[in-house]
Amino acid sequence: MVQVRIHLTRHGEVFNPQGILYGRMPGYGLSERGLEMAERVAEALPAKDPHIRALVSSPLQRAQETIAPLARTLDLPVTLEERVIEAQNDFEGTRVTKDSLLRDPRSLFLVRNPLRPSWGEPYLDQALRVRAAMMTLRARLLEIAREEGLDEVSGVIVSHQLPIWSTRLWTEGRPLAHDPRKRQCALASVTSFSDGSGTLDAVEYDDIAGDMMLTQPGTGA
Repeated sequence: MVQVRIHLTRHGEVFNPQGILYGRMPGYGLSERGLEMAERVAEALPAKDPHIRALVSSPLQRAQETIAPLARTLDLPVTLEERVIEAQNDFEGTRVTKDSLLRDPRSLFLVRNPLRPSWGEPYLDQALRVRAAMMTLRARLLEIAREEGLDEVSGVIVSHQLPIWSTRLWTEGRPLAHDPRKRQCALASVTSFSDGSGTLDAVEYDDIAGDMMLTQPGTGA
């Protein structure tokens, strides 16, 4: 039986000196530190898993820039996948602070239900669309394994913090509502899903760039 593994990888640090919650906005690429993180991913992931045969990326600039060094290292094409894009967020394009929330009645209304959440795309919708993209990639990887006679085969998807975290919570059967400060999904980190007792249900986490100090505000994902 072929062992399949998919590495959900968060993009590197973004150049965002104004601290904007950029969400799906165009024009937000990696900072110099983010580019270093992308190179770290390109070095560490193939060393950790030599069975990578397919690469997938969110269409957003920061994700494509993160996967580019890995694509060069492995000499593999990158497939863009809308289903792993950043979560929709009604605060996109603004600087969100405690003071700004208190000053704006509309903002207070948007945060009325953190369990859904009320300010953007439901956590469940994010998890289900990312899982669907993972299953599409899994089928593709199994086809590659059959063609090449492989016992193990892996793929990489570069996505964003909240969709990755929501997918992990759903996969592990944990509540989707959560404290954002407790997410285990650092910049350029890898959350790996492999075939365990079921399908892509065994989860591991590796903070590949955990020793690299950040240089930009921590908004956006």
